[in-house]
Amino acid sequence: MGEKKAMNTKKSQALIRLGLIFGILVVLNFISVRLFWRLDLTKAGVYTLSDASKALVRNLDDKVSIKAYFTEDLPAPYNANRRQVLDILNEYKAYGKGNIQFEFINPEGEKAEQEAQQAGIPPVEVQVIKEDKFEVKRAFLGLVFYYEDKKEVLPVVQNLSTLEYDISSTIKRLTTRIKKRIGYTTGHQEPELSSLQRVYQELAKQYELVPVNLSSSTATVPLDIEALLIIAPQQKFSDSSLYALDQYIMRGGKVAFLLNKVNASLQQRFAQPQELGVESLLEHYGVRINADLVRDAQCAHISVIQQQGPFRIQSQIPFPYLPMASSMDRTNPMVKDLESIIFFFVSSLDTTGVTRKGIAAEVLIRSSKYSGRQSGFFVLDPFHRYTQQELSEHGIPLAVVLSGSFQSYFQGKSLVPQLTKSKDTRIIVVGDGDFMKDEFLSSKGNFSFFVNIVDYLADDAGLITIRSKDVSQPPLEQVSDTMKKVLKYGNLLIPPVLVIGYGLLRWRRRVAWKKAMETQV
Repeated sequence: MGEKKAMNTKKSQALIRLGLIFGILVVLNFISVRLFWRLDLTKAGVYTLSDASKALVRNLDDKVSIKAYFTEDLPAPYNANRRQVLDILNEYKAYGKGNIQFEFINPEGEKAEQEAQQAGIPPVEVQVIKEDKFEVKRAFLGLVFYYEDKKEVLPVVQNLSTLEYDISSTIKRLTTRIKKRIGYTTGHQEPELSSLQRVYQELAKQYELVPVNLSSSTATVPLDIEALLIIAPQQKFSDSSLYALDQYIMRGGKVAFLLNKVNASLQQRFAQPQELGVESLLEHYGVRINADLVRDAQCAHISVIQQQGPFRIQSQIPFPYLPMASSMDRTNPMVKDLESIIFFFVSSLDTTGVTRKGIAAEVLIRSSKYSGRQSGFFVLDPFHRYTQQELSEHGIPLAVVLSGSFQSYFQGKSLVPQLTKSKDTRIIVVGDGDFMKDEFLSSKGNFSFFVNIVDYLADDAGLITIRSKDVSQPPLEQVSDTMKKVLKYGNLLIPPVLVIGYGLLRWRRRVAWKKAMETQV
């Protein structure tokens, strides 16, 4: 009887435990449906949504529907695309308060494939290994976004490192009622912004890009221009052009001066300063662009052809006039998440004049601790071996942002200003006007920096933090020759010394243990 009672008690306890486990699973499932949390240990948080993306979907006023056309059962690495898209869409949905909905569609069969293509998702060919041989398979890897009566398409999801930016910028484009207008100056031999294909295509998604010709004597900057870009002019600005710029700034306009103070040609291996006409205007506002070129031991490489006996050999050599800048102001959203930017014949900037202007100046980007400048007569010799003295400067300013209330440059001059003092506004100055050109966009940082400048001036900083997420390796820090030797021989000698030391320690302990045992016996 007692055994039967004990068995019933055990059964009851087992049922209670089972009920508790089931109840805990139900509660956890209930909580997980309503709460969303992920742990991301990467430095830039590349695997979790940024605050800007969360705020974007939280503030949606209507539903955004997403159709993900993804072929199932694809091999690596294509299956990773589907998993990551699913993970990130779940995260958007969790923060969207019911305004983000999505569904995955496997386009199998003629009808489903036709539906995907009509939606704007083309088939792509992927190589798969099946039964020990390569095969080519048609696959669909795209997203379609719907909002009210508008539609946007991401035809192929390839670059997972930019996936969040692609999705957030698409949602932002769909839900934005009116695009901000961004102006760029013409009339002084500036490159047409439409000729800068990559950055133009990216900016045109978010903004309306407007040419502003300042070459006429009666030119003005339109009142509805949110920000103005001055990119690599080669012709001198007249007083009337400067007046138009000054009065635009006095109205609170924001301007980026991206200038080539020295006109350099690598092919001709020669450079000379040029007068742009804006030097005195900038110096009045608090920053001077110097007629020099910065050279840096931390730099990009160029291809050169060298004669080796009877052979001509093409090789890559470092060229200090292409600084690879990685010393940045990590508090400013324009550059805080960028790893590096490659400049092409960049001039240094001087901000010592801002102290008497009452203007705040932030140096966005500096050269490395092994850098220098050349001025006067320029000879660009790729084979020149630079001495330690020639690269002895540290942290030369290459890009700055000025903010505050500016005084008009034309006070007391023949052109009488209508406005003499501005509202709080911003001016960005970079000593290089070429870093955003298509042929110089080998560095992701160059592209991101230029587009971030526009977002920053347009007070549209939300997407900056997403775009700047980067999983690439930062450039190696430059060290002295002495430190290189220390690291080299340290890596060679320290590991074996540690192993030998550990062996000696174990041997001494064993000898001491044996002596202690013999003493006890």
